[in-house]
Amino acid sequence: MGSVDTSLVPRPPPRAIPQHHRTNLGPVWRWGLEPSPGSPQGLVSVWQHLCPCAGAPTVSIFLKPPGVIPPGGSTTICCSCQCADGNAVLYKDGRRLRTRELRDGRAEFPISNATQKDAGPYSCHYLAGGTVLARSETLEMTVTAEFRLPRPVLSVLPALEVAAGARVTFRCTITHPRAGCFLYLEGQDKAPDFIHKDQDDFNLPRVHKGNEGRYSCQCYSGAALVEWSGVSNSLDLVVKDYTWSNVVRLVLGAAVLVLLGLIVAEDRHRLWCIRPAGRGGHRTAPCTQSSL
Repeated sequence: MGSVDTSLVPRPPPRAIPQHHRTNLGPVWRWGLEPSPGSPQGLVSVWQHLCPCAGAPTVSIFLKPPGVIPPGGSTTICCSCQCADGNAVLYKDGRRLRTRELRDGRAEFPISNATQKDAGPYSCHYLAGGTVLARSETLEMTVTAEFRLPRPVLSVLPALEVAAGARVTFRCTITHPRAGCFLYLEGQDKAPDFIHKDQDDFNLPRVHKGNEGRYSCQCYSGAALVEWSGVSNSLDLVVKDYTWSNVVRLVLGAAVLVLLGLIVAEDRHRLWCIRPAGRGGHRTAPCTQSSL
């Protein structure tokens, strides 16, 4: 496989971009492939700033489903917070739009019949007691009418359920000879993985629990005029840690055996025997080994 020609890579699909990086500061990274001078499109800088203080709540923002959206399409902007109860406030271009109560740490803002007016930068604020406690990075949502490629098909090898440490291959198949594709993981707020047109698939050499989730892909072609496909079918990858599962089973099995042993010991302790007594009578007394 040859080197990647980054000049043919289009502007990234919707993803989270740190607000303070949406400037012309350099260097910035284009798809994590090579540095380029400051970009007016707000691509990602090499510096990451997630939270200024340890233990503070964090907020992430992502699209469900992910990807570039056609006019008339629909999607949902999700704000996820590792925090207690409160509200999520959705902003666009610094302008407050809507407020939703967090439920199980998430608030959703659906968008239907999307137009170019819906495109642009979005962010979430976590609000509790009237005070903003955390801000998400910025999600750049793209709406375009250039959907002319066939929809790709995503497959996962060797299976959708694998053991931790296994090698997993994602294959995005499209009937177009010069299409590159992006691999999306729902809920991920970093740039999607890129499958170059000279590649057949994307590989994870050793999967772990953090790789679990719902995957899909979307393809594009062209340079000056970028044409897109729709988003593929989605597949759920499950990673099983069988080593930990076996440890849990052994512990539970040992606990059951100990419990059964205690029950048997208690029953033997309470076992009484009928013994003969003087003048043809009888009496009860605790059994001994010789009387059993």
